Amino acid sequence: MIPLKDNVPTARLPVVTILLIVVNIGFFIWQLSFSGGDSSNPQLRQLGISDRDLNSVEYGAIPYRVLHPGRDCAFGVTVHSDSAEADVVCQGTKQYAEALAAHANGEPFVRYSNPPWYVTVFTSMFLHGGILHIGFNMLFLWIFGNNVEDAMGRGRYLLFYLLAGIAAVYAQAAIDPSGTLPSIGASGAIAGVLGAYALLLPRARILTLIFLIFFVTLVEIPAYVMLGIWFLLQFIPAVGQVAVPDIGGQGGVAYFAHVGGFVFGLALVKVFVRRRPTIPPATAASW
Repeated sequence: MIPLKDNVPTARLPVVTILLIVVNIGFFIWQLSFSGGDSSNPQLRQLGISDRDLNSVEYGAIPYRVLHPGRDCAFGVTVHSDSAEADVVCQGTKQYAEALAAHANGEPFVRYSNPPWYVTVFTSMFLHGGILHIGFNMLFLWIFGNNVEDAMGRGRYLLFYLLAGIAAVYAQAAIDPSGTLPSIGASGAIAGVLGAYALLLPRARILTLIFLIFFVTLVEIPAYVMLGIWFLLQFIPAVGQVAVPDIGGQGGVAYFAHVGGFVFGLALVKVFVRRRPTIPPATAASW
């Protein structure tokens, strides 16, 4: 499903939404300035870690670090299912001690810059894993963010967005407190915006592209239906992540971050809203 933007203009230019999109794109361009190939550091190269990977680990939100302030992390070698793999390992964990022991036997161990954990909570919201990741996130932010900003006002909306992102980081950390894979992306903060939109404009119609085997059609779907479907598509895999942990350590989509951000938006939108959005609930959507 591809939601499309409301056709009726809001009362004010969505300055904060535009600014957030620009900042996210700026961070993404900065990420692309790092090499995605072999690292210039010989030990990182031996571990198969690129400079771009290193950048994401340094400035992403690592669950263990945000729940254990003051603990730093490094790259080391640990054993999974009888095979040695490069991992992010953090002080105070069994894996960190294991990686240090492997280093004593000649395996690489790389200590990198660890920005303060509270800095990574914010920087992680502006990093992305690829062009599709940032593309869809910015599309959803533009579609839904302008109406929520109009209802809250610029200052309140910016605070709401950042707090939703923080809630998303800690929701993901809460279900994986020992996790050392960084979470990156604006998805959690944007999920908060979606939750706010679902309460503010539940009957706004979203023109949605539907694929039916070999046929493609456009259907107007109420916002509460579409966002409800979106939430279920996040919640069901999130439950699966709890039931079947990521044993291999390969990571994936941080579904609980999306769920946490969305629930935050639903729960606190009324605290931040100042007025009803100017778009009537029954307005059809188009792009």
